[in-house]
Amino acid sequence: MTKPLNITQNHQQGDALRHRVAFYLEDVETPVGRVLNLTIVGFIVLSMLSFVVETYPINPLVRQILDWLDNFTFLVFTTEYCLRLWSAKNRLKFLLNPLSLVDLLVLLPYFLGNLVDVRFIRIFRSLRILRLIRFLEINNSLFKVSREDGRIFVRIVFTIVAIIFTYAGLIYQVEHPINPEHFATFLDSVYFAIVTTTTVGFGDVTPSSQLGRLLTVLMIFTGVILIPWQVGELIKQLVKSTSQISTPCPQCGLASHDQDAQFCKRCGTRLPTQQSS
Repeated sequence: MTKPLNITQNHQQGDALRHRVAFYLEDVETPVGRVLNLTIVGFIVLSMLSFVVETYPINPLVRQILDWLDNFTFLVFTTEYCLRLWSAKNRLKFLLNPLSLVDLLVLLPYFLGNLVDVRFIRIFRSLRILRLIRFLEINNSLFKVSREDGRIFVRIVFTIVAIIFTYAGLIYQVEHPINPEHFATFLDSVYFAIVTTTTVGFGDVTPSSQLGRLLTVLMIFTGVILIPWQVGELIKQLVKSTSQISTPCPQCGLASHDQDAQFCKRCGTRLPTQQSS
C-alpha cells in the first residue's frame, strides 16, 4: 500500500506545483506574480531595443554582447513558453490560443536555425513586440489601468506602436540588403512606416522588392482596419461612461455603475443607496 500512496502524493504535489506556476504566470497582484510578469515584459522591451541598436554601425564587441543578450532572451522566452504549456489545464487549447501562437511564431525560427537562412530568423525578431499583447489582456492590468476607457486607450496606443514597430522591422530586414540607401537604419523604416500608415505617402522612400511592397500593402490594411475599430470602442465607452455615476462597491471597490444599478456588476454585492440631495 505504500507505493500507490506515494504515487498519489507525488501526483497531488505535481498538480499543486502546476497550479502554482500557472497562477504566478497570470497573476499581477501578488509580489511574486507581479515581479515575474514585469521581468518578462522587461526582457521583451530589452530584446526590441537590442534589435533597433543592431541596425546601426556599432562596435564589434557591443554587437557580440547584443548577440549574447539575444540568445539569453531566447532562452528566457523558451522557458516561459514551456512552463505555460506544462502548467496549462488543457494543453491542446493552449497550443491553439492566438497568444500562444504568437509566442511560438517568435520562437520557431530559432528552432529552425539549422534549416533556414539566418536572415529569415532575424526577420521575425520585430514580432517580439506582439508578445506584449498577453500582458495587456490580463484582467487586473499589469500597469494598474483600472478604468475601461483607459484600457481601451492603452490598447489603441499599443496597436499603433505595434503596427509601426513590426512592419518597420520586417521592411528593414527585407529592403536593407537590396536598398540600403533608403533603408539604412531602423529609423528610416520607422519613418516609412509612419508616413505610409497615416496615408501621407511622400514618396521619397519606397520599397524596391516585391515582398517589401506586399508588406506595405498589408501595413496599410492593418492600420485601416484595427485603429478605427478600437477608436470606435473608445468612443462607445466614453458615451457609456457619461450615463454612469460613482458608487463604490463595498466588496470589490468598483466605482463606476449605471445610475439605476442596485448590485455591483463585478461581484454582485448590493450597492449603497444613493441619497438625494
